[in-house]
Parts: sequence; structure tokens; C-alpha cells
Amino acid sequence: MSVTNRCDAVTSAATAVRPFLPLLVLLFVGSGCAALIYEVVWLQMMSLIIGSSAISIGLLLGIYMGGMCAGSLLLSRFISRHAHPLRVYALLEVGIGVCGIVVLWIMPYIGGLYTEIAVHGTMGILLRGLFCVLCLLPPTLLMGATLPAIARWVEATPKGVAWLGFFYGGNIAGAVIGCLLAGYYLLRVHDVATATFVAVTLNASVACAGLILSQRTSYHEPAGAPSTGLFAMPAGSASVYLAIGLSGFTALAAEVVWTRLLSLNLGATTYTFSLILAVFLLGLGIGSSLGALVVRRGATARTMLGGCQLLLAGGLAWAAYSLTQVLPLWPFDPNLSPSPLTTFQSDLIKTLITVLPGAFLWGASFPLALAAIGIHDRDPGVVVGTTYAANTVGAIFGALLMSLVFIPEFGSQRSQQLLIVCSTVAALLMLVFSTEGLASNGRGLGRWGVALLMVLATGWLVQTVIPVPPLLVGYGRFAARQLHDHGEFIYVGEGMNSSMTVSVLPNGVLSYHNAGKVQASSEPQDMRLQRMLGHMATLLPTQAPKSVLVIGCGAGVTAGAVSLDPRLEREVIAEIEPLVPRVVSTYFRQHNFDVVGNPKVRVEVDDARHYLFTTKEKFDAITSDPFDPWVKGAANLYTREFFQLVKDRLNPGGVVTVFVQLYMSNMEAVKSEVATFLEAFPEGLIFANKHKDAGYDIVLVGQATPGPIDVDAIQERLSSSEYAPVVYSMREIGMHTAVDLLSTFAMRGKQLKPWLADAQINTDRNLRLQYLAGFGLNTYDQARIYAEMAQYRKYPEGLFTGSPQQLERLRVRME
Repeated sequence: MSVTNRCDAVTSAATAVRPFLPLLVLLFVGSGCAALIYEVVWLQMMSLIIGSSAISIGLLLGIYMGGMCAGSLLLSRFISRHAHPLRVYALLEVGIGVCGIVVLWIMPYIGGLYTEIAVHGTMGILLRGLFCVLCLLPPTLLMGATLPAIARWVEATPKGVAWLGFFYGGNIAGAVIGCLLAGYYLLRVHDVATATFVAVTLNASVACAGLILSQRTSYHEPAGAPSTGLFAMPAGSASVYLAIGLSGFTALAAEVVWTRLLSLNLGATTYTFSLILAVFLLGLGIGSSLGALVVRRGATARTMLGGCQLLLAGGLAWAAYSLTQVLPLWPFDPNLSPSPLTTFQSDLIKTLITVLPGAFLWGASFPLALAAIGIHDRDPGVVVGTTYAANTVGAIFGALLMSLVFIPEFGSQRSQQLLIVCSTVAALLMLVFSTEGLASNGRGLGRWGVALLMVLATGWLVQTVIPVPPLLVGYGRFAARQLHDHGEFIYVGEGMNSSMTVSVLPNGVLSYHNAGKVQASSEPQDMRLQRMLGHMATLLPTQAPKSVLVIGCGAGVTAGAVSLDPRLEREVIAEIEPLVPRVVSTYFRQHNFDVVGNPKVRVEVDDARHYLFTTKEKFDAITSDPFDPWVKGAANLYTREFFQLVKDRLNPGGVVTVFVQLYMSNMEAVKSEVATFLEAFPEGLIFANKHKDAGYDIVLVGQATPGPIDVDAIQERLSSSEYAPVVYSMREIGMHTAVDLLSTFAMRGKQLKPWLADAQINTDRNLRLQYLAGFGLNTYDQARIYAEMAQYRKYPEGLFTGSPQQLERLRVRME
């Protein structure tokens, strides 16, 4: 019998003893669900340690995806084809579950070790990468090996390749479920431990099913299959690997751009990020399944793969058009939404319109690439592993280059235009330059005619992409409502972490916009809050405030208020986005006293939490004015552990001031913020910044060493000539004396104990605040929130000391 006939006979026999393929699809659904729960949990936990800046998140994603890429390649090198594929798959799932428990257990110790040895600069980035590798590489290696392992269970026919597409689609379908389950329930209601144990249970269930199936089926390595090396490529397949690599590049790069722009259109909550990822994965899953069906029917794989890439150029142009010219002007006012469910429905429709077409085509590309390469007479594990690796390597480069280089350097417009060109290049590889492509069969226009038409079409698509509208950057989901009332945008910037703009109204009011809303302005109520934060930080400490940390630069008004204190020797501003202190703050020089140019001031471009974790410095005062708590990542700066860290970084007698907004929030979120702060500062104080005699926002004040506030001492300093700049700053917000400033006192934190009885504490393990606040971003309930707090208000006997005259003035003003 010839070698070919013998191989065919073995293949036929193998086909007969390979049942349960539909059941394996269900197992991949389970493993995909577990994998996405782990991803959400691990990225959340690791960002608490190494920070949530673009560089840190880029390292996390790069190592996570890099581990899966390496796992897909290494399986065929270290696992013999003699091993039963179902048993290998089951053991991989066991290993993933074990790693899940280990990572959950060791993460606090990893964080402590990182804090002890962390450094800044280039070495600091390398150290972050090393810790990511220690935590994430082992489980991601195992995750990446699962699909190549099970690939050895299918027959080397078009039907077998189709089943690989179904497995891939099932895995992605499970990922959609895991993404929504983690983002909308497990982490919202429970914590990272519960989410991890759910994922471990899924791994265990899949592993048990895989082991049972392996015992009920026999497996024999196909005879005559040639040995292939780790990076061996079948003849003529280089162009396919390059095309699927470009497909991965455009997929993840587009996801970065779309997430940036959709978060402006929908609001940058954790729910928005989960929704975008879920819809993206849904498109991949549907596309993969339909691509598998096309392969099963014997369609020309390379032509279909090229067609997908060509259509992707149109899909990318459509997404750009939707995100910048359609969705921002939809006549839908989020404030009119009766419930979060209604808002979710609108957000889902917008996300489907934008993301689904492109994601569908990227999903279809993977099984088509497998079919284009072919697995007949080859180790399926090698073919699947190398194809998956090529796609993943492209995805890694796409995600990192887009977030760290392309958007900051060239903007969203040029970045999306580049992706359209890349998709056309991938299409040209398959349709024009491939020996089996559409233009190689001698019919129609011929090779160069097809190429010319594709280039012309691409040129037209590229010119349809416009820059991101300043109105969208400035007002986000409220852009349509502000269409005729937004003033003049005098600066628009796209940084590594966020997009921002500065506007000026006809009356001269300046506004700094970020996350699709005004974050700081020269409006009287905003100026009062920003300067209260800064002046309280320097006037309330019992000792001279020689060193002060300002968390969040923004317009620089708070930092500018701090810089005026004559006793100040050193001020550090921790700001995550480089463009903010470098550019945005310059537009507010008149209001921030040119704080960034002050020789006493040092700007640290870093996530504030990461900076505090890694610095050995202590401060006499710390003031915090971060993003709104509903913005994904901001809740990291409101946890019990973070406030305790702040307390540990205060010198004796030091003071911390923290901004808490009442507008665009809800009762549950405000209770969580206040109660969590009081966990670290039980004697905490609350000062109110009211607008039109109603609640607007509040300032939380914590003392390293609780004690009375000396009104006379503060007034004595303000009366001295060296404090003239401070007095000038206070007068601009309607405060002339110490009594004016301190009369904003609202209540002691312990007075709110009955009101806070049902408050949910925001911790590193649950980040509860971002889920609570995410339901309140479209509400303006500040008056009711403050009215409930104010019912516990009374004059704080013993808190203030000073002359009887000053105390009487203070009592009268407060009453």
C-alpha cells in the first residue's frame, strides 16, 4: 500500500472514531467564558499594582496576548502527537484553573514586593513588565495551547478545518458571556475572589468533561504525518500568514480607536468598556462560525480571505463615519433616560452599528486562513498554532502601537486611515499577488487592473475619514444637546490615555474637557471648589506645609492655589496624561498662577496610585481631584486601601483633601465614597461647595493626627503680608477671611453614621464604586443628595478653637 493510501485509510478510520465534536464546541464555550473572566479580573488586579496608565495597560495586554501566542506555538514542540488530544486539552484546563487560584493568592504578596523594589523611568517600565510576566505568563501559555491541542482531534479535511472554526467561534461565544458576566454581575455584586472561583469552576467542569470523553474514545496518531518544526511554514503560505497577521493588527488597533471614540459617545464607564468588548467578541464569534461554514462547502479560501480584508477597509471607513459624523448627533438626551436599562439599549444599538461589521469580518478571517494554509498531511497543532500566533503577534503590535504611538502622534483620523490601507494591503496579498487569488486565474481585468481598482477604492475610503470633532471630545454623549451652545474650541488634543479639549464661552469662561465632559472651568462654582481643595491643604495642617502632593493636574487651579503658600518648599503634581500639564494648564495660566512653570513644582507623569505606591516620600498635605468616579480606572483612587496609603504618606499633623462630586452621581456612589474615606480617617470632616443654595460638591478632609482647627492661627497667617497672594486667590472666590473659608464646614463624618449604614465600602478587591457610579453618570440629583446629608448637620462643638469673637462669627456664618 502506498504512503498516500495508507494516510487516507488512517484518516478515514480516525474520522470514524472522532465523535462528540459538537460537544467540544460547548466545552470551548466554557473555557472561553472562564478565560475572559480571568482577563477582566487579572487586568483589574494588576492595574492596582503597576498602575493604569497607557504604558502599564499596554504592558498587561502585550504580555497577556504574548503568552497566548507563545502557548499556541510551543504546544506542538513539547506535547507529542501520541498524547490523546482530549486528555491534553483537559489537563490544560486543569492547569489554567490552578493558575487562577495561585494568581489570586499571590497577587497581594506580588504587590508588596513590587512596592518595596519599584523604581521610576525605563527601569521601572522593565520592572512592571517582569511582574506582569511572573503573574500572567504561566496561565496565558496554557490558554494559548488549548486550540492547537484540540486541533489534533479533527480530521485533515475541509470538514475538519470547519470544526476548528466552530471551536474558535464557540470559544469566542463563551468569551462574550464571560465578559458580560464579569462586567455586569460578578464584579458589580461580588468581588475578584468570587469571579475567580466561578472561572475555576468552569475550568474544572470542562476538564472533567474532557477527561471523560478521552476515556470513551480511542486515539491513534495519524501515520505518515511529516514532522514539522516550531516555525515551519507550508510552501506558499507566507502570504497567508502575513495577511492574517495584518488582520490581527487592524483588529486590535481598531478596537483601541473605537474604544476611545465610543467611550466619548457613551460615557467612559466600566459598563461601556464591557459592552464594547462583548460586541467585538460577538462579531468575531459569528464571523468565525460563518467562515467555518463557508470553508466546509469548499469555497476558495484565499479568495474569501482576501475578500474579507477588502470589505474590512469599507467596515473601518463605516465605523469612522459612524463614530464622528452619525452617533454624536443622534437626537437622544441621556438625561431623559428613565433607567440604566434604557440607556443600555441605546448604547448597545450604537455599539452594534459601529463594531459588529468589522468584527464579523475579522472573525471570518481566521478559519479562512486555516483553510488557505491547509492541514492535510501536517500536524494540525502546528498549523493552528502558527496561524493563531501570526494573528496574535499582529494584534499585539496593533494594540501597543495604536495606543502608545499612532493616536498620540498622529490622531484618530490618520490612525484609522492607516488601518484602511493595511486592510487593503492584506487584500492585495490574497487577491492579486497570491497564486490562487482572484486576479491570477486569467479572467476579467487581470492582476494589475484589480489592484488599481482596489487602490482607487481605498483612496476614496481614506478621504472620507475626518478628524474627531471637538464637540464630541468636549461634550461626549451630550454633543447633540450642545450643538449650538458650546463656545469656541481653542485646543483639541489626543493623548496616550485620553482625548481633551479647551473651550471658551462668549463671556470668557474657560473650560477643560476630558472624558466627554467639563472637568474644570473658570465658572465661579468650579473655581471655588478647586481653590478650596488647594488652600485647605496648606492652611489646615498643624505644621508648615513644606511638601504637598497634588493628585490630578487638570486646569492646574488647585495646584496653583497650593503653590501660593509662602512656606511651601516642594510641590509634586501626579498626572497620568502628559498633555494636561504640558498644554492644557497653559491655557489657564491666569487662574493657576502658571503653576507648572513654578520652580518649586515637579510634575510626575504617572498614575497617582502607582506613584504613591512606589515613592518613599512623605508629604505635609495631599490633595486629590481625580476624574469622576464613574470613569473606568478612577475608582482606584477612592478605595479603602488607597486612602490608607495616603494616610501612611502623610507626615504627623498632615492633611488630605479629597473632591467628591454630587452632580452626575447617585446616592449610592456618594455614600460609598464618603464611607470608604471614613474607614481610613474616622474623624474625617466634610466641607460643602454649594451652588444656588443647593448641593454641588463636597470636600473631604482627613487629618493624620486628628485635632482642633485653630481659626486664629489661620487668620493670623492670612493677615501677614507674605500671604497676600493667598488672600488674593481666596477673594476671587468670595472668601476674605479664615471664617469665610471654614464656614463651608458641613458636618463631621461620624455624624453621618446613620445615613451611611447601608453604604458599600469600595475596596481593591471589589472596586464597587465604579459600578455604583456607572449608573449615575446621566443624573443630576445633587440637591436631594446634599439635603439628606444636611439633615445631620450641626455646629461641631470642640472642632474649632480660637478667640470667642472669631468662634462666634464662625457659628453665625455656619448657621
